[in-house]
Amino acid sequence: MTVIYLHGFASSPQSNKAQYFRRRFAEQGVEMQIPDLAEGNFEGLTLSSQLGVIEGAARDRDDLWLIGSSMGGYLAALYAARRPEVTRVTLMAPAFGFGRRWRDMLGPEKVEAWRGTGWLPVFHYGEKREARVGFALLEDADQYEDYPDVSQPTVIFHGSRDDVVPAALSEEFAKLHPQTKLHLMESDHELLNVLDEMWDLRF
Repeated sequence: MTVIYLHGFASSPQSNKAQYFRRRFAEQGVEMQIPDLAEGNFEGLTLSSQLGVIEGAARDRDDLWLIGSSMGGYLAALYAARRPEVTRVTLMAPAFGFGRRWRDMLGPEKVEAWRGTGWLPVFHYGEKREARVGFALLEDADQYEDYPDVSQPTVIFHGSRDDVVPAALSEEFAKLHPQTKLHLMESDHELLNVLDEMWDLRF
């Protein structure tokens, strides 16, 4: 089995959750891949480019287990819905409806301002600094469905106090996909206080 971890938006392979799961898998003799989804080009980030990175990491592999956090969770679902070699999926606060929710969150004026300049300033948690992300991220996201039609066994962890990605999105996904086990955790978007609990329930 090949295990691939997909980090969130403006995050990195060095995130706390990524490194926690890397250590836990290593204890079992399993190497977990953690690709840099931006490939060093955060300003040019799109969902399509990140799906390409996942494809590269998964090339010539079967029996894939995708684990994703936030935007990485949404990407894991998008990829799994299109690739039968993915056999299991674990999602943490998956950012379903990514493009639509960004438009709603920003509102028409800010979206047009982003389109006009071509970039939006955001805080990059992986680099601990402000960075630019290009408008192509939003344009590209419009082609992707809110709730990917994942058929593989799926486990979702979502914080009941998540104020970034509403838990209702995961609840809706679980209703649409009966093979999904949804665990609502006493946590926020980061889920850092329930890492051990998630590890125990990961299957």
